[in-house]
Amino acid sequence: MDVPEATEEAQAILDTVGDAVIADREFLETVLLGVLGRGHVLLEDVPGTGKTLTARSFATALGLSFSRVQFTPDLLPADVTGTHVFNEDTGEFTFNEGPVFANVVLADEINRAPPKTQAALLEAMEDRTPST
Repeated sequence: MDVPEATEEAQAILDTVGDAVIADREFLETVLLGVLGRGHVLLEDVPGTGKTLTARSFATALGLSFSRVQFTPDLLPADVTGTHVFNEDTGEFTFNEGPVFANVVLADEINRAPPKTQAALLEAMEDRTPST
């Protein structure tokens, strides 16, 4: 893909997200830059400003999976990363993926979670699968 094609594609993504979210174009460009850089984006603002809608809209526009985790004081690390569950019918353990297995994960109010749960999220953010 050459530069004009990439620019056109980025503009189309920004237009799609801009149709769903009332936000400054520069803000949306910054979020897209974080996504394209395979980084993490911190959306910090007061409640009701469309952070969840922005994240969900980017996931939809990019054809990615989306999940949201509401961090609470009783949330366990396995609630974030997933856990093995015993299936009585087959007599085997199966892994149930947690929300961190989505392409776009919105982690809300991380500061409310216990330290071990926060650490589980940070470890998942640090672990990256090689690009194919």
